[in-house]
Amino acid sequence: MNNKRYPDKDIEAIYRVIEQRRDMRHFTSEPIEPDLLRRLLRAAHFAPSVGFMQPWRFIRITDNILRQKMYQLVDEERIATAKALGKREDEFMKLKVEGLLECAEVLVVSLMGDRDKHVFGRRTLPEMDLASVSCAIQNIWLAARAEGIGVGWVSIFDPNKLSNLINIPEDGKPVAILCVGHVDNFYDKPMLEKENWAKRQELDTVIFENQWGKMHKS
Repeated sequence: MNNKRYPDKDIEAIYRVIEQRRDMRHFTSEPIEPDLLRRLLRAAHFAPSVGFMQPWRFIRITDNILRQKMYQLVDEERIATAKALGKREDEFMKLKVEGLLECAEVLVVSLMGDRDKHVFGRRTLPEMDLASVSCAIQNIWLAARAEGIGVGWVSIFDPNKLSNLINIPEDGKPVAILCVGHVDNFYDKPMLEKENWAKRQELDTVIFENQWGKMHKS
């Protein structure tokens, strides 16, 4: 008997929140209680990090003028991205890629500065600091979904321009703009799947055994 196993109902809830997490773009204007926002950030701060370096930094944006400027940065990159997509430009321009002006809270998640001194786990894989920050973002996402709160990860921006706008140090780097807020409904499937932008790959196509490309035998 595995006495370290969570009760069935807890396990079911964990798998359910993973499957029902969505990258949200549509929000209501209802504010988020400070205690709830604190819980979400605490969940992020409990993420794993290589060498326990905890490279995440969270910047809460409460200035509406600053939020507008961030929206403009995102919109500039949205147009540039559309042009880079060639034949899919018009299709992309129809997609809603952010909820910056509607959501209750905006968080910028950034890599910390002075990361070079952290060598543990990064000597051959320096990008593990980014992997650690991604884990923190995922923690926010899952905790928020459990709380009935939507989160949208916006990565369409020029990191240098955003750094200059909110004074991130030269050796830091913004990774994500998170739109956080109440929603009327969660999408029943990922929005990009609903919009026929892409489909989820079958699990067996992404699992190899022993060698790259050798399909896993389930």
